[in-house]
Amino acid sequence: MNVALWCAQILLAVVFTTSGAMKSTLPKDDLVARGQTGVQFFPTPAIRLIAASELLGVVGLILPELTGIAPVLTPLAAVGLALLMIGATVTHVLLREPKNIAITVTIFVVCVFVAVGRFAD
Repeated sequence: MNVALWCAQILLAVVFTTSGAMKSTLPKDDLVARGQTGVQFFPTPAIRLIAASELLGVVGLILPELTGIAPVLTPLAAVGLALLMIGATVTHVLLREPKNIAITVTIFVVCVFVAVGRFAD
């Protein structure tokens, strides 16, 4: 189970690092052109806040469990990222984007898997 959880954490770390890096550096129009269509509803400061949340979530997914220092932060980071995915899913529902809805729901499920698995640990 530990291997599956680590694989899920690494997958989430890659996804959220990529997304957070893009949201923290690119203008809104470029983000929409690259498929992050949900940002069109939000002002740039909100997009940057979401980016910071994603990047901090990545740190929380990996470092506490890896170092053994405050490992309870890992499932809490997964819960926080799951909450972001709920918001992303709602946004994509409003935009009527079934492909993006499927992606965000899948990421949500992986976040929940990590949260439940690490809380049980």
